[in-house]
Amino acid sequence: MPPATAPSPRTRIRRKPERAAYDAASIHAIVDAAVICSVAFQIDGTVHAIPTIHWREGNHLYIHGAKASRMLQALTAGEACVTIALADGLVLARSAMHHSLNYRSVVIYGRFAPVLDEAEKRHSLEALIEGLYPGRWDTLRPINDKELNATSVLRLELTEASAKVRNAGVKDDDEDLGWPVWAGVIPLQTVTGAPRREDDSVGQRVPATRFTPPSGNKP
Repeated sequence: MPPATAPSPRTRIRRKPERAAYDAASIHAIVDAAVICSVAFQIDGTVHAIPTIHWREGNHLYIHGAKASRMLQALTAGEACVTIALADGLVLARSAMHHSLNYRSVVIYGRFAPVLDEAEKRHSLEALIEGLYPGRWDTLRPINDKELNATSVLRLELTEASAKVRNAGVKDDDEDLGWPVWAGVIPLQTVTGAPRREDDSVGQRVPATRFTPPSGNKP
């Protein structure tokens, strides 16, 4: 059974607790659905929040960047908070105060750990590329040792985390139900646009992405 309680006081959902989920399946699904997370941390007493690409393997969230990155250095030295939010629908009510948003979100706390083993680091970067562009890794020029050594990969265990989801219609007051204005939900989704090939690209076929519809991979 999914855990009914938060793993820590700071992950407990206090506002609208009925929207909370603390089980790994719910948290993993939202982490996987998003491409970018925001990482909050401190450097010299100043708080920063930086958006960055992430991916997941098992019960860990991964990020990467240059070894010289101040953010990555700070993340292994202190606590961090990672947030993810996905907008799923605009909720239009009959009154301004009851307009809302359907969404999925995750908040994660902890300390990032570096991936030090080169084979594991290479595998993690492959997971990043394959997660966005299935089948692309083996077609690329292989990463060389210089590139690998200049890149840091960090991972954060998805243990101290909580999810919050709204997936519902309009919650209007009974006395407003007859008000003559449209009420309902307008869904939001991420879709791919028309690909723009580089003029010097030798390859002609557009690769599939995780967002490509089944019929959308055309030359």
